[in-house]
Amino acid sequence: MAATMTEDEAASRRSKILLAARWCFLNFGFAKTSFEDIAKRSNLSRTLLYRVFKDKEDIFRAVFVDWLVSRHPAAKQAVSAPGSPYERLVEVCRLMVIDPWADMLGAPMGREFFDACERIDPDIDAQHRQVFLQCASALLGDDESAMVFLLALDGLLADEPATEVLERRTRILAARFIPPAKEKGKRK
Repeated sequence: MAATMTEDEAASRRSKILLAARWCFLNFGFAKTSFEDIAKRSNLSRTLLYRVFKDKEDIFRAVFVDWLVSRHPAAKQAVSAPGSPYERLVEVCRLMVIDPWADMLGAPMGREFFDACERIDPDIDAQHRQVFLQCASALLGDDESAMVFLLALDGLLADEPATEVLERRTRILAARFIPPAKEKGKRK
C-alpha cells in the first residue's frame, strides 16, 4: 500500500528539487544538466522527478518562476513599507535585481542561466519586468520615469559588476530619480 504525501511534504519535495535544479543549471548550464544530475543533487530518483516535472524545460521554467516570481509580493510590499521613497526604491531594486544578480554572479553558467530563462519562458521575464515597472512607477510617480529608471538599471549590469558595486551604483541611480530634497529630513 503506497503512502500518500501531505501537501507540505509535496511542497517540500518540490522546493528541494527546484533548489537542486537551480544549482545544476547555474553550474553546468541548461544543455549539460540532466535529470540524473538533478536527481542526485536532490537525493531523489529520476522516477520521482518525472512524477513532479514532465521534462527538463518544465523544471527549468519552474526554477525561473520560483527564483523571480516569488520575489514579486515582497517587492510590492516594499513600495508601501515605512521609510523614504529613496530607501523603498532601493529595496525594490534589491529584491528584483540585486539579489537575483548575486545568485547568478560567480556561478560558472550564471549568464547562460538568465539567457536560457529569457529564451525558454519570455512571458515570465516580461512579467518580472512589468512588476518592477509597476513598483518603480508607484515610487517615481509616472510610467515614463519608471521605464527610464529600469533601462538605466539594466545598463548598470553591462560590465557584470560585483554585487557590492551593483548595489552602490543602484543607490547612486536611485538618488538621481528621487530628488535629494525629499531625503534631507531623513538624513539628520
